[in-house]
Amino acid sequence: MKMMNKKVLASAVAASAIALSAVAPSASAAEVSASVGAANMYYWRGMDLGAGDAAISGDLSVSAGGFYGGLWGSSGDAALGTEYDIYAGYGAEMGDFRFDVSAWSYVYPETDTNPGDLMEVVASVGFGPVDFTYYDNIEGDEDYWYATAAVTMGDFGLLYGQHDFTDGTEYSHVDLSYAFNDNLSFTVGVPVEDEGGPNDNAKFIVSLSLPIEF
Repeated sequence: MKMMNKKVLASAVAASAIALSAVAPSASAAEVSASVGAANMYYWRGMDLGAGDAAISGDLSVSAGGFYGGLWGSSGDAALGTEYDIYAGYGAEMGDFRFDVSAWSYVYPETDTNPGDLMEVVASVGFGPVDFTYYDNIEGDEDYWYATAAVTMGDFGLLYGQHDFTDGTEYSHVDLSYAFNDNLSFTVGVPVEDEGGPNDNAKFIVSLSLPIEF
């Protein structure tokens, strides 16, 4: 029953975003945004999935009235190849409080991982400079979860992330980031706990993101 409830939630989030034009207030015109990015590695939740190779990415999204949906693509990781993420969600702010809930489907054509084969529901809440986010896998690897606690202080950010893998492996990391401007950022990622995990060393990540104007 718990699994069914998660799938219903993911379907509801996705359906809400798809029906955006029907439910959004008329005063909230849909906005389309896009960006391209590059980084010296594919840094994912404390790990380098690209085995040291640089990564390029792109994003296209539509939003209105708090609802949003889109497609994110990357040159991929060393094991699964090119990646496409399909996502939809809803977020809102009330003063210093904010929340967001979304559903993500991770697609890897080179390994026949199709839409719906690997999915997560992501829920986050924040107040002031502090944010908490929980990632729950609902399809493909149901016993895996990941959670973060983050604080932002001006241009600096500090994040703690904790993995719990299906086989019982636990891995946690701390990221210290600095946003030089809206497009360029630097991150140092340091493993904290590694019980049978990737046993990686500290990493230095340089990320560049450029908006595409329509």
